[in-house]
Amino acid sequence: MKSQRIPLGRAHLLASTVIRESRRAGLPLEHLTPLGSLRRQAPDVGDVSLLGVAPARLQGDVLEGFTRLPLVTSVEAMMPTSVEIATDRGRVRLHLTTQDDAGAALVWHTGAQKHTQALQSHATRRSLTFRDGLLSRKNGVLVAAPDENELYKHLGLPYIAPELREGSGEIEAAERGRLPRLVGASHIRGDLHMHSTWSDGRDSIQHMVLAAKQLGYEYVAITDHSERAFASRKLLALEVPIQREEIEMLRTRVSGIDILHGVEVDIMGDGSLDFDDELLASFDIVLASLHDDQGHDGTRLTERYVEAMRHPLVNIITHPANRSPAYSPGYDLDFDRVFVTAVDTGTALEIDGAPGHLDMDGALARRAAAAGVKVTIDSDCHRAEWLARQMRFGVGTARRGWIEPQHVLNARGVDEVRAFVARKRARHD
Repeated sequence: MKSQRIPLGRAHLLASTVIRESRRAGLPLEHLTPLGSLRRQAPDVGDVSLLGVAPARLQGDVLEGFTRLPLVTSVEAMMPTSVEIATDRGRVRLHLTTQDDAGAALVWHTGAQKHTQALQSHATRRSLTFRDGLLSRKNGVLVAAPDENELYKHLGLPYIAPELREGSGEIEAAERGRLPRLVGASHIRGDLHMHSTWSDGRDSIQHMVLAAKQLGYEYVAITDHSERAFASRKLLALEVPIQREEIEMLRTRVSGIDILHGVEVDIMGDGSLDFDDELLASFDIVLASLHDDQGHDGTRLTERYVEAMRHPLVNIITHPANRSPAYSPGYDLDFDRVFVTAVDTGTALEIDGAPGHLDMDGALARRAAAAGVKVTIDSDCHRAEWLARQMRFGVGTARRGWIEPQHVLNARGVDEVRAFVARKRARHD
């Protein structure tokens, strides 16, 4: 039976649609923000909730107007400051608050529960009460917290990013002044994993490159699937030189962005790679993936990864667990061994922003970074219009793993990416 949880991509689309329709309807809202595990960028979401900020005198009008949005199929519940509606894509709950309490409400409804429980303890030690999206003194007098910074300040803590709020040590780190300096979208200088019409992408290489340039990237890698990949269309070995000619032509026509010719090569059942070494050596960068488990258990799958990482031409292992959020947890690997091998061989591991992967997930990415693994954050995009969206998911997933810019290969310039590839190849020349 499939999980009742909603994959992050689907939840994000639903929330974005409702926010857009609310704005079109002219609802008197000052802000409308996603909440809960959606805001924390969890790979799957239990429910889609939003926080609206409006004066108390207008909240009744907001709730009534929300129930009349064109996409609403039914009203499931109505309370004085909240409403739950159903749509064809799922249910959405709207919580309302005032500007003075917006920060407290946003922290409360973002969660996670372990995080808010810890904040409640901090509040108690300061003779405050934090409950139901309100901060108050013991005598019941409300304490204004119009933004999240103010709420944390009242509790004697620095601001904690939503992606960290899982009750996994972030409060203790905040108390010691040791919160990570999280990677952000602005740190990403290039995207090292995307597909074109040469395999199962929808858009041409030129379309992908121009879209990436518009996003401000300094470089991209075109990495179509190899010929025995688990994909609807693949790049044949005999087509590689033709694809390279197209990329070389684009390099002369499109300025301001470097185009790396890469490949996402499949790891075969015996740990070998889909393309031979002579062909792989002709690429600027090589990504290796394990799409087909061939019925192997975790031990054998780990061996296949180890074998691939030991190959001098493999630079990045993509979406290592090959999971599908809300549907499949992916491979049961010996990740400690995978991490050690990645460090020993100079191979990066990917944090994949495709909604169907979001892999390595936050906890796994945190373990990888602690082990000294270099990571990449990529879109794994098959459509130019999704490049920014999927990179945002990748960055959000990385932030859940306490990833900082220094952990990320593609937070560096293209010369450093090329040097990373060259160092591994040099070990075996």
